[in-house]
Amino acid sequence: MTEFTAEDSSRSNLRWYVCFLVFLATTINYMDRSVFSFIEPLLHNVSFMGWDHAADKLHQPAFDNNFGNVVICFQIAYGVGLLTAGRVIDKLGAKAGYAVAIAIWGIASMSHSLVTGVAGFCIARIVLGLGEAGNFPAAIKAITEWFPAEERGKAIGLFNSGSNVSFFLAPLIITAVTTRWGWRYAFLATGSMGAVWLVLWLAFPYNKLRRTGTMTQANLEPVVQQSHPLASIFSNPGTYAFAIGKGLTDGVWWFYLFYLPQFLNRTYGLDLDHAYRYIVTVYVVSSVGSIFGGALSGTIMKRGHTINFGRKIAMLCMAVLVVPMVIVPHLGELFPANSWPATIVIAVAAAAHQGWSANIFSTPSDMFPATAVSTVVGIGGAAGAIGGAIFTYMVKHTLSLHPLLVFGIASVSYLIALGIFQLLVPRLGAPRSPEMPITAP
Repeated sequence: MTEFTAEDSSRSNLRWYVCFLVFLATTINYMDRSVFSFIEPLLHNVSFMGWDHAADKLHQPAFDNNFGNVVICFQIAYGVGLLTAGRVIDKLGAKAGYAVAIAIWGIASMSHSLVTGVAGFCIARIVLGLGEAGNFPAAIKAITEWFPAEERGKAIGLFNSGSNVSFFLAPLIITAVTTRWGWRYAFLATGSMGAVWLVLWLAFPYNKLRRTGTMTQANLEPVVQQSHPLASIFSNPGTYAFAIGKGLTDGVWWFYLFYLPQFLNRTYGLDLDHAYRYIVTVYVVSSVGSIFGGALSGTIMKRGHTINFGRKIAMLCMAVLVVPMVIVPHLGELFPANSWPATIVIAVAAAAHQGWSANIFSTPSDMFPATAVSTVVGIGGAAGAIGGAIFTYMVKHTLSLHPLLVFGIASVSYLIALGIFQLLVPRLGAPRSPEMPITAP
């Protein structure tokens, strides 16, 4: 049943304040999960991580295995968390669900500062993954409740750019903190930011002011039978299209997130301080891709095209931009002392991923009512985490000695995902018409 409020918030700028709060939460979310990758060079001197100072940097099997296992623990927990987080948030609502999620992941992030072994890191990453699983289901639900269809791609692109902004802020904060106090305090610095956000979120009268239902959402209500919601969701091919799309492409983003500092360090000999400008470049360009890619589908729709055409053309453009990733290993050989060529190609591909993400995250609200969106996003997110864990397993064993395999798979994943999406959902969304708010009788 669609819920109603007295005012259509799509006519008010309040919806952009909600988008800003979701943007801040996403920024904090990615800062907390990325600390581990940014301190990777510092972990070479942490005895329990297994770095062998007698061997060269390309032959560190013990360290690479430990580091990769910690990353995989987060990804598996994140995936498991998403399986339940979406449904819980659909039950609790976006406001309460978001608050619970950020409280859990903030505490888990700070707990990393207490670990004394690889097992401690794994436990902390598992709890972090379970908490962080709530971010995107809650965020997409909030955007669905506050924005009409033609603005959702843009709004998702804007808030999702927080994942890129985190990479401007995190290296600065982490470098400053670790230089003065050591790597443990990096987790305290980022983990404590969630408490500030929680105050802003709880103070906002979300449920009182959120937008009304729309005709599009009302037309989607029959898609999910309220008596058997999960059965309806799992019998809908749109669920599998979204899940497969996430499963095949999220691993590439995990690769940027967890292995970009390591790639720059081992290929070009750059520590975090010297790699900062290259990392920032990747995520500045990614932010542009997130916003532009998200807005592209809305621009196409506003010119009279269907939701189906707008979303899929935007996703196709993004998928094509990732293909040059296959040449990155060769650039390291051609320009061994210049990391800019590889950085630019990775930056464009990362921007394309964010544009892709803004659009594929919009598709659940094109196929399902708001009451089921978080559940579908959770299922897709879980598939993405599983795909990411599988890709990370491959990366930890092959990146140092066989980088072409990793970059080659990354380069074609998006085109394959879009082809499968088209086969499963040849027609996305309802026939094109303006989203009109519906009022309670």
